[in-house]
Amino acid sequence: MSATMIKEFRLPDLGEGLTESEIVAWKVAVGDTVTLNQIIAEVETAKAVVELPSPFAGVVAALHEQPGTVVEVGKPIVSFEIEGDDGAAGSGGGVGADGAAGGKREPNLVGYGAVLEASGRPARRARTFAAPAAPAAPPAIAAEPVAPVRAAEPAESKPVETSAASAPGERPRSTPPVRKLAKDLGVDLEAVPGTGERGLITRDDVLNFVGGGDLPAAAQEPAGAAAQAAGLVRAPGERETRTPIKGVRKFTAAAMVASAFTAPHVTEFLTVDVTPTMELLARLKASRAFAGYKLTPLTLVSKAVLIALRNHPTLNARWDEANQEIVQFNYVNLGIAAATPRGLTVPNIKDADRMSLMDLSSALTELTDTARAGKTSPEALSGGTISITNIGVFGIDAGTPILNPGEAAILALGAVRKMPWEYKDEVALRQVMTLSLSFDHRLVDGEQGSRFLQDLGAMLADPGMVLAMV
Repeated sequence: MSATMIKEFRLPDLGEGLTESEIVAWKVAVGDTVTLNQIIAEVETAKAVVELPSPFAGVVAALHEQPGTVVEVGKPIVSFEIEGDDGAAGSGGGVGADGAAGGKREPNLVGYGAVLEASGRPARRARTFAAPAAPAAPPAIAAEPVAPVRAAEPAESKPVETSAASAPGERPRSTPPVRKLAKDLGVDLEAVPGTGERGLITRDDVLNFVGGGDLPAAAQEPAGAAAQAAGLVRAPGERETRTPIKGVRKFTAAAMVASAFTAPHVTEFLTVDVTPTMELLARLKASRAFAGYKLTPLTLVSKAVLIALRNHPTLNARWDEANQEIVQFNYVNLGIAAATPRGLTVPNIKDADRMSLMDLSSALTELTDTARAGKTSPEALSGGTISITNIGVFGIDAGTPILNPGEAAILALGAVRKMPWEYKDEVALRQVMTLSLSFDHRLVDGEQGSRFLQDLGAMLADPGMVLAMV
């Protein structure tokens, strides 16, 4: 005999021990029926936006967190009402992430696999909180188990707190949208009297509290407008805007500071006549063999870097401080710095050294398209061995790039410009590029870095030199 039960889905570790993620958007709502592995949410880690698949097949019973909320790994974010077996429920069995009975989840994301708790129906219990010492932002939405909806009870469209009246120390009764509005307005719900059923605090109660609820139109105004009317947020013309440091920006800042203060950076520059490379690029684009492939200067420079590394492997290494070892990589995971709406990311192409020019072109196109869409996976953002940043697309000639943590070198490509240049003992208008190579001086000596840069420049100045390199 089957019965329904409530299962919580806790935020998993999405890779490399990340401790928190921000809910970007829910793809489901309370009452929706979902299937196993259906995408239910988008979350932003410190590195990327990740789609979360459902570990259960069932009905969404409650969403515990709102978009924009930063949630710690292991906290419940959604509850599902699923079909179960009375016998299994009574014996402590559970339904795994694959929807089958069992005591463990089959991992379909990093962090799935924790042993399930006993699957008896969780009892709803009163939740008490210490009263704040001073007015503060409203507490986050509770992440407690939600009681299953019985057939005889009408389903609620919004999850509501279950305590009776708000007693001292208890969370005020309100719906998640109202708590979100109060948070945006900087209103402490403890100070707001509730006029709804059984003392429920409504949207109008919050707007009345800030002085905007007397007008009928006020209830329809965006939270930001109401907040400005109440003088609780920045008004137009103020001299500062403050943005929380989180997500990709927070991770990038920490990584760059760690890199700058742990690895002794050296940067060398080489300006090269790349006219032959640009001519080769034009011929390849016109070739039938490369029809449908996106070829750019970055494609050819990337291939040249991979070839040059064969003779200069010290630039494809890592300094292991904990074990006091130099780790030499016998493969190349080529990182490509990508500017995205969410900040700078450096996804990498796995085993790029084994790829043909066509394969490398396809991989670069996929990498950049995925990064710009904010869909880069945590796996693609880890494990890089050397990186390239193309600052030339912004019209910049040269720079001093900071090493991606754990890598020995990074190459910056400058803009390709037509300039007067010495050519066959005469001055001619040639296409010129500046290469900027930063490297970790603990791993790479000046001579090694210089010879790598020299070989790379020689290949770009005369692509036929590749025959002498391989």
